[in-house]
Amino acid sequence: MKILFAGTPEFAVPSLEALCDSPHEVIALLSKPDRPRGRSRKPVWPETKKVATERGVPVFQPQDLRTPEFEETLKALSPDLIAVVAYGKMLPAAVLDAPPFGCVNVHASLLPSYRGAAPINWAIAKGEKKTGVTAMQIDEKMDAGDILAQREVLIGDEETAEELSKRLSLEGAHLLLETIDRIAENEISPVKQNPAAATYAPLLSRKDGRVDWNRGADEIKNLVRAMIPWPCAHTTLGGKNLKILRALSGPGQGKPGEIVSLGGESLDVATGNGILQIFSLQIEGGRKMEAPEFKRGRKDLREGQFMGVPGNSLYPD
Repeated sequence: MKILFAGTPEFAVPSLEALCDSPHEVIALLSKPDRPRGRSRKPVWPETKKVATERGVPVFQPQDLRTPEFEETLKALSPDLIAVVAYGKMLPAAVLDAPPFGCVNVHASLLPSYRGAAPINWAIAKGEKKTGVTAMQIDEKMDAGDILAQREVLIGDEETAEELSKRLSLEGAHLLLETIDRIAENEISPVKQNPAAATYAPLLSRKDGRVDWNRGADEIKNLVRAMIPWPCAHTTLGGKNLKILRALSGPGQGKPGEIVSLGGESLDVATGNGILQIFSLQIEGGRKMEAPEFKRGRKDLREGQFMGVPGNSLYPD
């Protein structure tokens, strides 16, 4: 089967590699354009483009999929199927209707739960114990197409979004290849989603990482895990922004946001229910540190000091 692969970030790389190594033919990669990064604003290739170039797969990076130029490109490529993994753009009707075997997307959740751009992050933030990957037919509504196959994955108690993303990307690659093989053999019966059961996982913004100390320690711990690697769970300390990079929850009490203990391997902060034990953190203008090193380097740090604004859920960015 001739496959046009649409994908941009690292999450899509295992799926692209699996298809390149399969009997199917990856005729081209469709990715978002190179993005300027860093102080130099030099354009950086997407991760999938690096792999495609190494493997001799032609790369197309249109700004707009609705132009006559791209329609001609798609017509010339004449794919049997379009495989989509974290492409980052909605496919218009003209693209969806082009391949005879349709467009198949791998989504990092058990649909209809967590439709949207950040399913891994929000599943962890909400304290889910399991998630998974779904292969689905793409239609013009976001993540609402018929389900072709699913695979369940348990979430580790301390697993971060970054760690879970790597595992799901591998599971998604296996599922995509199996699904395409079954489509080729006409062995799949699509199942419609139940829209009443749908939940949503919107694109992350920096404010989503803001810590509300009035919430419970378990909830804040999950937020810390969910916001790695970006935007990171963050609060303030001594007027400076502070990122919390690794934390656990435990019993104890105090006023929300109050530093209640400077002993041991953690920096302990009271929440609305329990204690957040911070093990790794980064202060504005500083580097990532483990809690003991951070405590030794801050002579002004004391028990009874507050992070954020005590009793207020709105902490400054």
